Amino acid sequence: MTITHYSDIDWQQLWENARKQKSWTSKKATDWDKKAPSFARRNRSSAYIDLLMAKLPLSPELTVLDAGSGPGTLSIPMAGHVKKVTALDYSTGMLTLLNQECHAQNITNIRPVHASWEDDWQAHNIGVHDLAIASRSLAVDDLKTALHKLNEHASQAVYITDRIAPTPFDPAAFAAIGRTFESGPDYIYTLNTLYSMGIHANVEILALQRDMTFPDFEHALDSYRWMIKDLNTIEEQKLATYIRSLIIKQDNEQITIQRKHAPCWALIWWNKSRLS
Repeated sequence: MTITHYSDIDWQQLWENARKQKSWTSKKATDWDKKAPSFARRNRSSAYIDLLMAKLPLSPELTVLDAGSGPGTLSIPMAGHVKKVTALDYSTGMLTLLNQECHAQNITNIRPVHASWEDDWQAHNIGVHDLAIASRSLAVDDLKTALHKLNEHASQAVYITDRIAPTPFDPAAFAAIGRTFESGPDYIYTLNTLYSMGIHANVEILALQRDMTFPDFEHALDSYRWMIKDLNTIEEQKLATYIRSLIIKQDNEQITIQRKHAPCWALIWWNKSRLS
């Protein structure tokens, strides 16, 4: 078909095409179960949380749906500012960590729900919340349906953070081990899909620092391993050499590296009251 107008563009098809070409592999629930402890440790003190929390219109009377909640990276800090949080995730490992942390901190207003984007949310009694949030969790096959679900489960507003390529990946790491890098789709597909749905969203950039500190080299290496599927021994050695080249500070075992690209995320949001 010849594209002569913007309305001729099928953004869902373009999204699917770009996902087929990406260099990274989408994680299954069982993969996230295994990664849950290291993921939780790595993200618990991330500057990203403070950046996003500062942008969310939280207040004590609100209910919030956190779709793709992981181990509570956002649900736990939100819980102290709102009436109730529904934390939805398809990884039992992630939800187990969330439950443990809620127990440790005596948090009683988070409801964990084991469900995926593809599941029937009505069957899981999700219901409509004041706010629906998807924080870095839209690596889905059917983007349009996921966005529709978020919109339908929010009465006031929807907030999404989506990747700005190459975030969260490091193309130079792929090059260092001799692999090519294809980013796959990022926030611009999401924004245009929303536009095609009649949703005119706001966009703001959340930029993190290039420097990242790890308690030791093994933690730094682990933070890079997850980017690349099926590393062999030689590739892992090359990856370790590359990471060492990024070290700008070392204090006993603790190291600080400076990444080639500052991670940037797109905060995409819209108020339901402004939709026609």
